[in-house]
Amino acid sequence: MAALSAKVIQNAFLAQDGPRTRHNPRYTCDFCALNTRSMHSVQGCRLSLADTSAKWLNTTSTAWISFGKQGNISCNATQGASDVLSIDKVDFLKLQNGSDIRGVAIAGVEGEPVNLTELVAEAIAAAFAAWLLNKKKADGLRRLRISVGHDSRISAHKLQNAITHGITAAGHDVLQFGLASTPAMFNSTLTKDAINHCPADGGIMITASHLPYNRNGFKFFTSDGGLNKTDIKDILERASRVYEESAHCGKQEQTGVVTHVDYMSIYASDLVQAVLKSAGNKEKPLEGLHIVVDAGNGAGGFFVDKVLKPLGAVTDGSQFLEPDGLFPNHIPNPEDKAAMEAITQAVLNNKADLGIIFDTDVDRSAAVDSSGRELNRNRLIALMSAIVLEEHPGTTVVTDSVTSDGLTAFIEKKLGGKHHRFKRGYKNVIDEAIRLNSTGEESHLAMETSGHGALKENHWLDDGAYMMVKLLNKLAGARTLNPNIGSKVLTDLVEGLEEAAVTVEIRLKIDQNHADLKGGSFRDYGESILKHLESVISKDPNLNKAPKNHEGVCRSSLLVSGS
Repeated sequence: MAALSAKVIQNAFLAQDGPRTRHNPRYTCDFCALNTRSMHSVQGCRLSLADTSAKWLNTTSTAWISFGKQGNISCNATQGASDVLSIDKVDFLKLQNGSDIRGVAIAGVEGEPVNLTELVAEAIAAAFAAWLLNKKKADGLRRLRISVGHDSRISAHKLQNAITHGITAAGHDVLQFGLASTPAMFNSTLTKDAINHCPADGGIMITASHLPYNRNGFKFFTSDGGLNKTDIKDILERASRVYEESAHCGKQEQTGVVTHVDYMSIYASDLVQAVLKSAGNKEKPLEGLHIVVDAGNGAGGFFVDKVLKPLGAVTDGSQFLEPDGLFPNHIPNPEDKAAMEAITQAVLNNKADLGIIFDTDVDRSAAVDSSGRELNRNRLIALMSAIVLEEHPGTTVVTDSVTSDGLTAFIEKKLGGKHHRFKRGYKNVIDEAIRLNSTGEESHLAMETSGHGALKENHWLDDGAYMMVKLLNKLAGARTLNPNIGSKVLTDLVEGLEEAAVTVEIRLKIDQNHADLKGGSFRDYGESILKHLESVISKDPNLNKAPKNHEGVCRSSLLVSGS
């Protein structure tokens, strides 16, 4: 950077807990936040918050900030120079969970110390804003709009405030959605609605999916979709630098603006319109159909009042719609046995035509037909494949590696499609479908057995609510021809799916201190186990290794992976 000479007066404010208005000092934070838009005398200067090597002094007085020859920032305060904030050391990279961030946000569980504090969240938010500026190739004068939402977890509000602090301290605006779903956060980067300040430049969802109450985390979005592992690593490395500098940081005026938006109503309205369109714009196309929803006390309760009722469905018997971050009834997880038993019993008790269940943040879902038959895991993939292949004959369906051979036969022999198994992890599956399309192989559906499902028509967003809308579309379309038809139309679509007599997922923990590891890595040990399994299979005439599998070793419907 060329030699620069400039001084900017920044007022440092103490944290305030009172009402926050547009003209008041915005949410204060405890780490360095550079308001680059105020540097009118510094032309062409692009400074990223997380890239500075500033050493900020804790002060409540006016501070003078000067720019060195290398673009570094130094701070000289008139008082309080000896004050240094005391912060705990944090290994930010340990917060990475694939393409998400996960950590412990609430104390009280033995052996699980809190590592996702408010200061950590502020640093991550500031780092995301800096990363986003860089991605958009925007200069320091660009003011971003970032949407923030959360699920029902008990740590949601404090983390929402911390995230807001981090963004507004960096000089950017926040759209607070409150209780929201993960798919809605991505959708907010696509929605064109000037009245509600959309589209957002980026979105942050505060969630830890179905993990226990003491956990929480973040998912990040741009209009291109969810961030990948490399992006998350970059953000965490930036956040670590911000956090380390925060020990020398003063409170600073928040220049970003916070706007509260009822975005879930906008998002739900789009879902309603999708069903109406499939039914030829018939008013209340689900009228007379009894559908019960189990939200598991997560964020999915909106689906009853904002989607099903406007479409005419009867929703009596729906349960656990109220958000409760302690999840007192069952784990909000479509893979969980108790959760599926709960929605199945609700269907049978209420003689409903269909049951729908969501996970905590509504990016996964499953269903139950009128007979109590669960439509999840391989069955749900088979059902979605049948619907998508009717619309796009011959398309490739990408799934994770643990799907059954029966599903492969169903997709390829009965439906005329192509089944492409890939690595576990919803982002891996989605990215593989996108890659196949880029090479000329058409793919319109990517699904995990966990209930994550993404469609090309929906911007490759894993959206549990949209997936259920696809089922409702099928029901609505069928009812225009036969008003008495129920969920049998869905059950009939998976007729002929060969299913394993027993389906069990066993996750084995590897003790990294075990003598067998011999000082090697977890991955090396996992690979050695897989090679041993391959050797066993090759020597047994009754066992055959599946020829096409992109993860682990698959024998018939048995899969062992090193993930």
